[in-house]
Amino acid sequence: MDQAASLLHSVFGFPDFRPGQAEIVQAVLEGRNTLAIMPTGGGKSLCFQLPALCRDGVTVVISPLIALMRDQVRALKAAGVEAGALTSGNTDEETEEVFAALDEGRLKLLYMAPERLASTATATLLRRVGCSLIAVDEAHCVSQWGHDFRPDYLRIGELRRALRVPLAAFTATADEETRAEIVTRLFDGEAPATFLRGFDRPNIHLAFAVKSTPREQILRFAAARKGQSGIVYCGTRAKTEVLAQALREAGHPSVAYHGGMEAEARRQVEIRFQREDGLIVVATVAFGMGIDKPDIRWVAHADLPKSIEGYYQEIGRAGRDGSPAETLTLYGPDDIRLRRSQIDEGAAPPDRKAADHARLNALLGLAEALKCRRQVLLGYFGEAAEPCGNCDLCDRPAQLFDATEAVRKALSAILRTGEWFGAGHLIDILTGTATPKVRERGHDQLPTYAVGRDLSKAAWGAVFRQMMGQDLIRPDTDRHGALRMTDAARPILRGEARVTLRRDTVASASAEDRVAARSQVADEDAGLLSLLKARRRALAEAQNVPAYVVFPDKTLIEMAEKKPLTLDQMAGITGVGAKKLESYGSAFLEVITGAGETLHPARMRLAGKPEGAVFDRLAEVQLQLSHGKDGTGKYLSCTHSTLRQIVERRPSTLGELQAVQGMGALKVERFGEAFLEVLRDG
Repeated sequence: MDQAASLLHSVFGFPDFRPGQAEIVQAVLEGRNTLAIMPTGGGKSLCFQLPALCRDGVTVVISPLIALMRDQVRALKAAGVEAGALTSGNTDEETEEVFAALDEGRLKLLYMAPERLASTATATLLRRVGCSLIAVDEAHCVSQWGHDFRPDYLRIGELRRALRVPLAAFTATADEETRAEIVTRLFDGEAPATFLRGFDRPNIHLAFAVKSTPREQILRFAAARKGQSGIVYCGTRAKTEVLAQALREAGHPSVAYHGGMEAEARRQVEIRFQREDGLIVVATVAFGMGIDKPDIRWVAHADLPKSIEGYYQEIGRAGRDGSPAETLTLYGPDDIRLRRSQIDEGAAPPDRKAADHARLNALLGLAEALKCRRQVLLGYFGEAAEPCGNCDLCDRPAQLFDATEAVRKALSAILRTGEWFGAGHLIDILTGTATPKVRERGHDQLPTYAVGRDLSKAAWGAVFRQMMGQDLIRPDTDRHGALRMTDAARPILRGEARVTLRRDTVASASAEDRVAARSQVADEDAGLLSLLKARRRALAEAQNVPAYVVFPDKTLIEMAEKKPLTLDQMAGITGVGAKKLESYGSAFLEVITGAGETLHPARMRLAGKPEGAVFDRLAEVQLQLSHGKDGTGKYLSCTHSTLRQIVERRPSTLGELQAVQGMGALKVERFGEAFLEVLRDG
């Protein structure tokens, strides 16, 4: 682990492991089969990239999307790591370069898609190049229960058996059923070392709001976060186009993305989103899995997601850098009806449909939560939590009321009309609204007619919506969406159970009216941060890479706050490893100080380390004694490489000092005692 900790700082620029990383890295280093469930943004990639650098041989990484693989390879190369990808998107030159690096034994990480495992040549190749570890990213794709099931992932277990190497699987979203199937499919049912590192993303603010004017609600939410990168998820392709246009008309740079677009058009959207600050992508769920952008500041859902796993995965694309991020999910009764009917009309067997309804119930329970949303969300994944203080219900506790009688009246109306009508007609009956439809069917003569005049129509709408949310009633697709009672409602109707609902639709304030997340830096540092981002953008465009491959926002923010004045100080900024310090350090230092600093390569290798100060002291002493103590001697000096060797080897006697390459008797006589004194003091 000492080597891993050293590389963590020197290559990736991180001073310490994040919580939970060290134990996972240790297990992978030891060659144990490993399953790690970590929250998005928790540093999963590092848990297989770092062991790959420490282990002999090649680590093959199975990853689901070309864009994701390309981004990780670019980021690794920028940090000085030999990595490559074999994908269908490669040019011939790129593929030849990867094979050359494999043949020469230089490549440490090889990325490939699961589809490549269909070729028998793949296992032969991996044996030849000395594959010593398989890492599986987005491992939930192996599960039929997972929301991104990929059949080709099923071949990974066969590859592990063929190569007889350890396997490390990583995912951010896996409930108990999904975890069990991962173990069966990838590890032949033999329990791997399992690390469940929590699902909490405390930096993400959670919020839901009932749809009233959905387009205006999204526009208000985006306006409060103008200039910040965001994603809006929509339920249909058509809505992405309409909403993207509305955002553009409101002055936001915005593009649509969906599966019906040409592949090149989708790729251009992905490239723009990665490279442009402040771009909003309005998309179906086809967008996101391959996007490794760390500084997405907000995610909004214009429609209710399909499941709580999908919701968690999608909001998890915000705030991967650990800085504050915000979410908003809009939903309404139409969403609930749509999701129920999609399940009921699907071709899945009855047990799968029941499980899908249960998953939807969990999401609706989150939407209609009566307490802290994070407690409800984490509870679904089996975690207990205290109120988070970072969700809309912690900001503004829900107004609750005992709705038992109201629910019983609604159920009575449903049953007395034969479970043949939707909420609108039932509300007319309950509020005593004598519409032609009510009179024609004689429903104004029912005992339930006008018994609900104590609530407004809007309040009754909230009652029916929450009843659907608690799965007390469901739309019946065979009856054109008419509401029918479920078994869960019978104890309430019989007076054996009570029900609490939220009085939430008439409140004037709503989640989308929250003020924007706090500024990324203090006002006095905002100008410098803008200049640093401009320099980053210029460097990224020149290299044709996403901006965060140069440095993520979090690193630039730390530069703006700490204002390093030397390359040694720059090396102490989180995210600035040795390779990036060499590549970009002077360019960003120039922005901060107005003048860059150039270090000899031998000195650059010591930048940010205590040895750097010892090197500088030796150079200073050498300069003072270059003409001897009296200043009249013949000029002598040591090269930068010799000084670096002295610092690294730390000789303690004149004899050891003379053995350093570049030192001789004359130089030891001139500088020896002074150099040893510096080494003793340092």
